[in-house]
Amino acid sequence: MKRIKGAGPLVLAVLLGALLALPARPAAAAERYKLILDWFPNADHIPLYVARDGGFWAKQGLQVELVAPADPNDPLKLVAAGKAPFAINYQPNVTIARSQGLPVRSIGVLVEHPLSSLAFLKKSGIRTPADLKGKRIGYSVQELDLAELRALTASAGLKPDDYTTVNVNFNLTSSLLSGQVDAVMGAYWNYELSELALENVPAGYFALTDYGVPDFYELVVITNDRFLAEHRDVARRLVLGLQAALDFTRAKPDEALALYLKANPEVRKELDTRAFKLVQDQFAHTQVQSAEKWERFTRFAKAQGVINKDVPAGDLFTNLMQ
Repeated sequence: MKRIKGAGPLVLAVLLGALLALPARPAAAAERYKLILDWFPNADHIPLYVARDGGFWAKQGLQVELVAPADPNDPLKLVAAGKAPFAINYQPNVTIARSQGLPVRSIGVLVEHPLSSLAFLKKSGIRTPADLKGKRIGYSVQELDLAELRALTASAGLKPDDYTTVNVNFNLTSSLLSGQVDAVMGAYWNYELSELALENVPAGYFALTDYGVPDFYELVVITNDRFLAEHRDVARRLVLGLQAALDFTRAKPDEALALYLKANPEVRKELDTRAFKLVQDQFAHTQVQSAEKWERFTRFAKAQGVINKDVPAGDLFTNLMQ
């Protein structure tokens, strides 16, 4: 304590007592924001629950509400319209949306490589992409799934009229099990394949990047341009907290899984535990995104007719950690 010139011991004692009696300054209240999930809570979201319930966002002064959407098409639309500040989405969807003039961009990464694949039951006789000839193939997201399917089957010399496509409206596992289709596009190799394994149904998959589809960020954190311009520091703190949670998840997977299961007691524990073990190596190691990765997928999307114009990488993502 700085000594007051000319003050005697009694005066100092009185002043000290008065200072100690002053009420403590309240800590700044955490800023509250919503983050819309891409779909229902699942193992791919575990670092998000670690960030929330493990205190990593709280350390950044943020209180983040994780919200499951009623429809998987909603998160990007809500962010684009300014009705939600943040959402989890996909690099391909951000590329498509931006080409259509929607003001969304990626600011962070949750899963850094594709989980999406073409899945099939072993009893279908499918062993290589060439075996897809004459088969019924289910899909959910028309422009994207069919573009990736064209690339995959072209690697085996097949054309779109060599197989039949069926819109199964996100019912990937059930459409396979019911025999509605022989294979499905967009199945996550860590989740739907685990689901089939737990049903004791032998299944296989083709990784997209092995068959003509470039590497891409499977799950990213998105915001809109206006929010980022006005609240860049908030976005940066959200990403800082996420990366800390990702590092924790990698270092202490059992504790991370326990936090997620406590927050989501209704999930299938065996399924999410299995899917989590498979996805751990795919969680982002850095929040610094690659411009080349975004550019490669943009070129692919344009070549496949998914988008009709080039989109600069600088419009698709922002690195907040640099």
